[in-house]
Amino acid sequence: MADMRIGGLASGMDTDQIIKDLMKAERIPLDKLVQKKQYLEWQRDDYRDMNKMMFDFSNLIFDGVMKQGTYTQKTVSVSNPNEVSVKNISSTTDFTGTLKVEKLATAATMYGTPITQLDGGAFDSKKKLSDSFGLTGEQSIKVKAIKADGTMAADFTEIKFNAGDETLDSLISKINAQTGVTMFYDQQTKQMSVISKNTGSNESGAEIELQGELFTNHLNLDGDNDIAANATVSRGSIGENAVITYNGMKTQRSSNTFNINGFELTLKNASNTNVTFASKPDTDKILEKLVKFVDEYNKLIEKVNGEVNEKKYRDFQPLTAEQKESMEEKEIELWEEKSRSGTLRNDSVLTSGLNKMRTDMYTPISGGTSGVDQLAQIGIKTSSNYLDRGKLIIDESKLKEAISKDPNAIYEIFAKDGATSNEQGIARRLRDTLKDTMDSIEQKAGKASSTNNTFTLGRLLNNMDSQMDRFEDRLIQVEDRYWRQFTAMEKAIQRSNQQSMFLMNQFGG
Repeated sequence: MADMRIGGLASGMDTDQIIKDLMKAERIPLDKLVQKKQYLEWQRDDYRDMNKMMFDFSNLIFDGVMKQGTYTQKTVSVSNPNEVSVKNISSTTDFTGTLKVEKLATAATMYGTPITQLDGGAFDSKKKLSDSFGLTGEQSIKVKAIKADGTMAADFTEIKFNAGDETLDSLISKINAQTGVTMFYDQQTKQMSVISKNTGSNESGAEIELQGELFTNHLNLDGDNDIAANATVSRGSIGENAVITYNGMKTQRSSNTFNINGFELTLKNASNTNVTFASKPDTDKILEKLVKFVDEYNKLIEKVNGEVNEKKYRDFQPLTAEQKESMEEKEIELWEEKSRSGTLRNDSVLTSGLNKMRTDMYTPISGGTSGVDQLAQIGIKTSSNYLDRGKLIIDESKLKEAISKDPNAIYEIFAKDGATSNEQGIARRLRDTLKDTMDSIEQKAGKASSTNNTFTLGRLLNNMDSQMDRFEDRLIQVEDRYWRQFTAMEKAIQRSNQQSMFLMNQFGG
């Protein structure tokens, strides 16, 4: 209650309201600073929105028209899909061929005789190995198997375990996870089965090799699959290569899935009959990427054009808190729509970036090998309508024809590398222009994680905050001065009233 002020007792004036009205006039410069700060914050946010849109477009370019994989998408026809499947991996040219599958690649296998416990009882794979076989302390087993490329692993993979802690089930999980074989214990037959993870034949020996007392003495497995396959009662098989005739040439592969010249073949059945296959560009998928690029480019330049040409309503300044209190929500919304308009009008950074992007799009590419050096040659050109302000339009039939004819030529138009801008593809030029523009915007408006003192608008905002703090301090002093002046006036009136009363009393007496 110490700060409560009561005025007008002697004068009868509403001192509090008078001072409030006086302070409104005093606050006008501060209100202007608040409005200017709000406008700068809007401008900063609008710059950042532009930067985000450019960043997203740059990423779309990198993941789309700039990737060679976009143009190597192909549809492959196979005369007998049940025999062979074919898909493109990295081939940049179309391919055709004839394939005859004589034999599928198989994996080496082996299995042991039924397992019994040390005491002759029924074996339980969930029991500790020390209980089942009488093993103690730390034990070791080693496994070596054929690799995916058809060669034998150079070294054994060793797995150490404590017999008192390990069960067969837990050990099998480690073997399957760490080695080139898959093991399985059959609860019905009490036998262990082993199969190599990779198919194919090891010309110099076995495809599976096992070492360790546990394997040979307790799980009843042979030392390798060759021994198992050649036992009196066969307990295994050797791995075999796939045998194929490709375009008239007989050859072998260690796997049923392999690559030839950038496309992948998967053998499914060995019927020893000819299967033909051929590829062509997947026109629709490539077209989809190019259309997406054009659509997003058009959205970007439409947004930039909209910002730099947006009308600025100088009569609609940002609203103060007091002004908002006297307005309806819809009125506030309509007012702020106009007061926020034109924050980036005629911005030199955006205008320069927009002009550079247009130049990037229509400047011919020098040093190419395909003979195609401009977008117009493949059916993408600038709109002739000046109201579109440089938007691109697509002649879909012409673009499809260009894709079918030579997708590599389109890749070169967009992604060609070069020492100078004229030698670079359009996608590379655009990304360089976008980066330069975004860097300039960031110097002006920063990014969400930036501190104010690291960019131009931020430093202006900091300066305004300092001005506003100083002005608030000054307003407090001005208000105190008004109260002192009105208080002095009240005291003077009070003294005058007292004197008048005294004189009236004297005359009356």
